[in-house]
Amino acid sequence: MDCANGEEGGMSMNTHNLLVELFVEELPPKALKKLGLAFATVLADSLKAQGLAAADAAVMDYASPRRLAVHVAGVSAQAPDKAVSQKLMPVTVGLDASGQATPALLKKLQALGAGPEAIAGLQKRMDGKAEALYFDSMVRGASLAEGLQKALLDAIAKLPIPKVMSYQLERDCELPGWSTVSFVRPAHGLLALHGSAVVPVQALGLQAGNSTQGHRFEAVVSPVVIAHADDYAATLARDGAVIASFDERSRAMVQALRSAAKRLARRLEVEPALLTDAEAEEVLLENALVQEVTALVERPTVMVCNFDEVFLQVPQECLILTMKANQKYFPLLDADGKLSNQFLIVSNINPQDPSFVIGGNERVVRPRLADAKFFFDQDRKRSLESRVEGLSKVVYHNQLGTQGERMERVCAIACGIAGALVKNGFQPYAQEPGPFIELVVRAARLAKTDLVTDMVGEFPELQGVMGRYYALHDGEDVLVAEAIEHHYNPRFAGDSLPRSDVGLVVALADKLETLVGMFGIGNLPTGDKDPFALRRHALGVIRMLLDRNLPLNTDEMLSDAAPVFGQLIKDASPAIREFIFDRLAGSLREQGYSSQEVEAVLALRIQRLGEVPRRLEAVRAFSALPESAALAAANKRISNILKKSDAAQGQVNAALLHEAAEQALFAAMQSIVPQADALYVAKDYTASLQALAALRAPVDAFFDGVMVNADDPALKANRLALLQQLHSAMNRVADLSKLAA
Repeated sequence: MDCANGEEGGMSMNTHNLLVELFVEELPPKALKKLGLAFATVLADSLKAQGLAAADAAVMDYASPRRLAVHVAGVSAQAPDKAVSQKLMPVTVGLDASGQATPALLKKLQALGAGPEAIAGLQKRMDGKAEALYFDSMVRGASLAEGLQKALLDAIAKLPIPKVMSYQLERDCELPGWSTVSFVRPAHGLLALHGSAVVPVQALGLQAGNSTQGHRFEAVVSPVVIAHADDYAATLARDGAVIASFDERSRAMVQALRSAAKRLARRLEVEPALLTDAEAEEVLLENALVQEVTALVERPTVMVCNFDEVFLQVPQECLILTMKANQKYFPLLDADGKLSNQFLIVSNINPQDPSFVIGGNERVVRPRLADAKFFFDQDRKRSLESRVEGLSKVVYHNQLGTQGERMERVCAIACGIAGALVKNGFQPYAQEPGPFIELVVRAARLAKTDLVTDMVGEFPELQGVMGRYYALHDGEDVLVAEAIEHHYNPRFAGDSLPRSDVGLVVALADKLETLVGMFGIGNLPTGDKDPFALRRHALGVIRMLLDRNLPLNTDEMLSDAAPVFGQLIKDASPAIREFIFDRLAGSLREQGYSSQEVEAVLALRIQRLGEVPRRLEAVRAFSALPESAALAAANKRISNILKKSDAAQGQVNAALLHEAAEQALFAAMQSIVPQADALYVAKDYTASLQALAALRAPVDAFFDGVMVNADDPALKANRLALLQQLHSAMNRVADLSKLAA
């Protein structure tokens, strides 16, 4: 609502709500929501910075396929005047010995539009160690026309435009000819209303007015005249058949989609199962397909379409992908999660007889589905094994060879990992060691063969998925087929791990091959650029080792993987190890562990990453003990002493323990350390650290009463040996010195 004529909070009288709209040709749908939010945010922030709107003024953004708009509450016609204090120069420069103005000061004042009479009003203030002259004045606040012009141009300039286009703008009759304008799409209208008054601003060769265009086909009137800034959305909906708000349009579309699906006893394929209606609606609003379709329609109308059931013989992933990616349709699933032959479309028009729209979409989708069926039928005429040779014709990387050569490397790495797992007592799905390793190598051999199929050539997103279907068709073992599909997992944060142990090993080998190969030729991520997704691969390796607690040594895996490349690469295992630990540290902090806890555990560079979670929990439990702070500080002190010492640190000689405090510490260690070590060996890390807490008193007494750097070399060496043993015992689970404040 408009504010009454009155001054409040320093704002000018004559305060009204403001509406600005830029009417353009169809905007890029995948960028529309971001464009709308950026346009509104930058324009409103500029008005606030100029004092034309309050800092907490409500801002509403609008974005439809042909418009970007913003509504800002409580905008003043005139910003309040602002007191400005400007530093001129040091007093010693501006005034001479007699206190008279120097030519430099007079020139500076003239540049500011002030005469000699302003000298008397200058202020002297300290600026650091010297005194300076300051000129205090009142600056007139910007008018809305001036401020909005600046804000509008700022908003246009800062739009996150995916790709700028240039177009010709016809000049008026007095200035014949054409001028070139650059923008995301040709702009055809500018609307700017302060309450009901037009604000005389211009942009992109357009003069602001109070009218816009509605729906391209269904607007009641043209142009649509907006009488007041607050009437914008309602008038567009009534007279223009447009839902201007992106979020409102999206929510209306989602509700219509879900309602249509329920009437058909179906579920939207993009809708997660087992959610309440409210939860499902919120999830769908963030769905990429929903947002893209929202950006394609000005008023959504949902219609039901069908395709021939014969196409259901094709794997549903293929049909779903072609309907969503190519046609922006919404596939429907039955109660069992299987694809039905019904799907939903969202139309931008709402005809009385929708049969022509429905029929047209059904005709359009048929050849797409027919192509998918053709590819599927053709691909099954050849086995995956027969396609292995074709991988040698597909370049993987110009320095690392073909996909065929890569496949051989992955097979070798996978075989080594599987062997190490069996050797270390890992029990994979109750398979015999021999068959397990054979299945791993078989899956690794066939994992990339679907890359040379017609279906994956047309739909690269289906790699792995189609490999599983084709492997099952060829009669391959189910574990091999599943491994082919899931060896790409985890593909993103939160993605599931491979379901089987066979798939887990192949996935691990595949990611290690990429990391070792790319690091070996110097292809490292830089800044936000990571073209080979090495960060994602490292996180995938980490998750598999942690979540499945695999008995694998990280350094051994890396050193075993490097030789399979022969002379193609340099062994970069140390760099990869640090890269993995950096990613692990970041991941653990995101899970809620403190930096101190993470540093304490990872400082040891633990080889079996599966132990990390238990060690972290042990460190967290230890940190809660009253003894922890003192022991951590003592541990840090011991670390510093040992780093600075060159003395030999061998066995402790009990006969050289002269001071009562060192004797007491040695005795306590003889009793407590074996107990802590036994608990450590049993992998009860929490109990091991808690046992060491009993050393606090003797450790404190030692540092209070014993001089480590004794004059007698033998005493000094013996005390250093005692500290070395204590340091080793205290830091088996984690480096406790990292917990010191």
